[in-house]
Amino acid sequence: MTEIIMRDRNGLTEREFLQKYDASIYERPSVTVDMLIFTVFDKDQDNYRKLPEKSLQLLLIKRGEHPYLGQWALPGGFVSVRESIEEAAQRELKSEANIENLYMEQLFTWGDVGRDPRTRVISSSYMALVDRTSLDVKAGDDAEDARWFEVKHQVFQEKKTILEDGYEFERIIKITLNHEAELLAATVKITTMITGRTRRISRKIVESQGLAFDHAKIIEYAVERLRNKIEYTDIAFHLMPPLFTLSELQQVYEVILGKELLAAAFRRKIAPMVTETNEFTKDAGHRPSKLYRFNPNWENI
Repeated sequence: MTEIIMRDRNGLTEREFLQKYDASIYERPSVTVDMLIFTVFDKDQDNYRKLPEKSLQLLLIKRGEHPYLGQWALPGGFVSVRESIEEAAQRELKSEANIENLYMEQLFTWGDVGRDPRTRVISSSYMALVDRTSLDVKAGDDAEDARWFEVKHQVFQEKKTILEDGYEFERIIKITLNHEAELLAATVKITTMITGRTRRISRKIVESQGLAFDHAKIIEYAVERLRNKIEYTDIAFHLMPPLFTLSELQQVYEVILGKELLAAAFRRKIAPMVTETNEFTKDAGHRPSKLYRFNPNWENI
């Protein structure tokens, strides 16, 4: 069979085209990765007879270099030309927070012009949920400090405006991140524009205190995405130890969703996702509760 050689409008084969290709024709933006590592942790309490309250927490690093020197940011850094984005994410987690071999899923790509004062930067964000007790977090060479911050996500204001061919829905979200005496805060405006069959969503940081770059916007998006995914996936079980009570699991769902759930309805919903064991809790001050484990085959039930 005779091989067909394809030529472009200039009469070049692909090999000839690549040999002549000038990569400097287009400006090259830098690419970075930003990681959102969430966990749920027990709050300190005085009454040992009560089930400990839980809080949603996010790992942040304190920047040791310009720009935003001394401010808090998501772990991350630049992608080199000889590594994949996933490899860069794993490398940066190790260098900034001493975390290795963590499974993460890609969240979103952020590419607003001017989002980084150094140069044109496009960032790919990744999200992971982890059992905090399984990690040994330490600030690496690229960070001054690394800490877990309690995350609060609150809808502050909502407004709907009817347009001629659709509507505009605006929400003001308050984000607070707290670690002992350190308090970070930001306000993010989310605008959803519906015109005909077209839906556009934009996010704008109204104010940000103590958070570097546009990371307030990324954190707000991640919390909303997490709340959405927890409703139809098993993502919450990444936060759980191998054995847990249903009350502990419900607390994790409640702290992520930001609302209380009816116990009976919750247990019906997650029944396929858990397997009952013959073991019970042995905590002092509590009635023994049955322990469960995650059922990896729940989708087949």
